[in-house]
Amino acid sequence: MTTPPQIPIPARILQLATAGWMSAAVSAAASLGVADALAAGPRRVDDLAEEIGAHAPTLYRLLRACADFDLFTEHDDQVFALTELGDALRADSPLSMRGFAQWVGDPADRYSWSGLADSVRTGRSAFEAVHGQDVWEYMATHTDTAAVFNNAMTGASNQMIKPVVAAYDFSAFGTVVDVGGGHGALLAEVLRRNPGVRGVLYDQPEVVAGVSHPDVADRFTTAGGSFFDSVPGGGDAYLLSNVIHDWDDEKSTRILSNVRAAMNPGARVLLAEVIMPGKAEPAPTVKLMDLNMLVLCDGKQRTEAEFADLFAASGLALSRIVPTGFCSVVEAVRA
Repeated sequence: MTTPPQIPIPARILQLATAGWMSAAVSAAASLGVADALAAGPRRVDDLAEEIGAHAPTLYRLLRACADFDLFTEHDDQVFALTELGDALRADSPLSMRGFAQWVGDPADRYSWSGLADSVRTGRSAFEAVHGQDVWEYMATHTDTAAVFNNAMTGASNQMIKPVVAAYDFSAFGTVVDVGGGHGALLAEVLRRNPGVRGVLYDQPEVVAGVSHPDVADRFTTAGGSFFDSVPGGGDAYLLSNVIHDWDDEKSTRILSNVRAAMNPGARVLLAEVIMPGKAEPAPTVKLMDLNMLVLCDGKQRTEAEFADLFAASGLALSRIVPTGFCSVVEAVRA
């Protein structure tokens, strides 16, 4: 057996330090719609460039780089084809991550990461220092960026919806309140899979305005407001999907305390979150997600022990954790 050659240390550091270049290339390919243009089969670069409005020689430079990441395959005469991996950059792929790939190349996100060292020095989000507003104010005043961000969150959320609904039994609940649930995709899937359950989607009034899921409309209602003030009462389960990781402990406790005040007796709090390992072990995606939450909004990915502490401060108690794949359902009851 031959031993694979060792990569020299400077070359390895170069790989790590330039990983952002790869991210930018993937994001550019997503924004240009290359995968959508290749969906019907292999094409020459000049044909692709004409369709997507790109400079053909420069598009070739982008695609040959992305081919080394296995997004495309390059054939003779500058012909490129879509791979199984690259197919997930199509807008209409059932596994689509195109929106998320676009977001990580957007200046709002990319420039914020330039302030990571300052965030580590101060313990505070870099977003406001870089952009002059916190992330939520910025989204409210930059509608084009907000649209990119919302598409990214929707795409990422869509990939966790079915595993969460399949892994956790919602059938015992009469009413599920989805707190901070955006346009209600997760709640609607819960109702589809559980015909005896009713749902309430709760988010900012401008977010829930006009939200409709016709196939479950008879059991789906909306309510507008701020979870920092209150949440709708009468729920048997309160579902918060990737909400708590957006906030520091003080604000998270305020949200969860408002949920506790609204719960029916015997109700459950269900946090769909990616859990940080509680001991030293490899988990690079989760750990980078944690840094992303720091940079963007003073949030964090939490360990099981940190969730338990957060619940205790809110008058709740951690009851169990249900793995659903990359994400988990962290369940709590009244203490």
